[in-house]
Amino acid sequence: MRLLRTEDKILKQKNLKIGEQITPPKGKLGVLIPGIGGAVSTTFIAGVELVRRGLAEPIGSLTQIGTIRLGKRFEHRSPLIKEFVPLASLQDLVFAGWDIYEANGYEAAMYARVLKREHLEPIKDFLGGITPMKAVFDRSFVKNLHGTHVKEAPSLRDRLEEIKADIAEFKSKNGVDRCIMIWCGSTEAYNKPEDIHQSIDSLREAVDQNDSRIPPSMLYALAALESGIPFINGAPNLTVDIPALIQLADEKGLPIAGKDFKTGQTLMKTIMAPGLKSRMLGLEGWYSTNILGNRDGLVLDDADSFKTKEESKLSVLEYILQPHLYPTLYKNYYHKVAINYYPPRGDNKEGWDCIDIFGWLGYPMQIKVDFLCRDSILAAPLILDLVLFMDLARRAGMSGIQEWLSFYFKSPMVKENLYPEHDLFIQSMKLKNTLRFLMGEDQITHFGLDYYMNGEPEPAPKQGR
Repeated sequence: MRLLRTEDKILKQKNLKIGEQITPPKGKLGVLIPGIGGAVSTTFIAGVELVRRGLAEPIGSLTQIGTIRLGKRFEHRSPLIKEFVPLASLQDLVFAGWDIYEANGYEAAMYARVLKREHLEPIKDFLGGITPMKAVFDRSFVKNLHGTHVKEAPSLRDRLEEIKADIAEFKSKNGVDRCIMIWCGSTEAYNKPEDIHQSIDSLREAVDQNDSRIPPSMLYALAALESGIPFINGAPNLTVDIPALIQLADEKGLPIAGKDFKTGQTLMKTIMAPGLKSRMLGLEGWYSTNILGNRDGLVLDDADSFKTKEESKLSVLEYILQPHLYPTLYKNYYHKVAINYYPPRGDNKEGWDCIDIFGWLGYPMQIKVDFLCRDSILAAPLILDLVLFMDLARRAGMSGIQEWLSFYFKSPMVKENLYPEHDLFIQSMKLKNTLRFLMGEDQITHFGLDYYMNGEPEPAPKQGR
């Protein structure tokens, strides 16, 4: 991640805060969403509008209700993150996007059955005014959906140019100053990086030749970057995480991030696995199964799309537990993930885990977790945070892969030759330390020994901390 083009100068000027170089968040921020009619997208948009009208609280959003500790513990400085860094206001967000079905925001939200009518009716006028643009769709990448609201352009180049024209028209019509694009569309069939993905020239040539290895999500990412817009990948697809688009993001000075929103079962794994490892408890096996009935569940009922999701979900334990460092504890554990489409469950996903562990002298133990979660309810605040943080990154001059946003993803993007950090608590520290760095505050290490080595007593904590 290249932090700032003026990084070297800034680091030499110790008293200069990077925060003073961040462009203020003036004007409207467009949020462009491929897959705007899905359950996750409509839940996110409806939630933001409810919060803007004072009808709900932004529970789960770090940017809206999270705090950040600054300085020493005895200083008692813990401002809200939104008061510490210059984030865009919720009032300035403007939504638009593409979908393969033509239902407006209200109709799509009603169909998704995530939010109750009592939440949707007060904002029916707002949601009803959000109509999706025709989407780029290729059924070979999403076999279980039948798109009817799709672009009919004959070539990939034509479709790419139509997306870019949609973006330009949206910005002009709505007086939008800047945009973020976030992929909330379906999981596409499994795809590996190939020769066409290695450089921006080879990718553009492949577009001109209608190469079948370019999925719709990659076309949207290319359109966004060529339009000067940061891109976030919320699905496990091979999309912006290819050398060609990483190169383009760097050339354009644009931040990119992904991939695959970390919500239910994987969230629990990134909480629990670090705890087992920190106590040096061994793992024999971790069996995970899910049932859900929303559009995501239908898409994942196809083997090719499931393989894409499976790769994302399986990688978490390997990187957290590091079996090459702890072979006695983790070398031969068995890890299985299954997802089952069950229409009656709708968006209320159930993630069930059976975990076989062992402790002192090798004695076996078990942990069983049954997480009755709401997939879109968990994902919506992540989308909000990612949009606001990516806009901050853009205005701070940060470009390329934004590893500090790994906190939000199942398969975080990292620089080549680095392994991704999956431990949720390390990810949280990385995120907050990046914010401290941007605003010229000291990093928090939780060392603490200096209080005792220097003989400096710490004042008693304030009441109500």
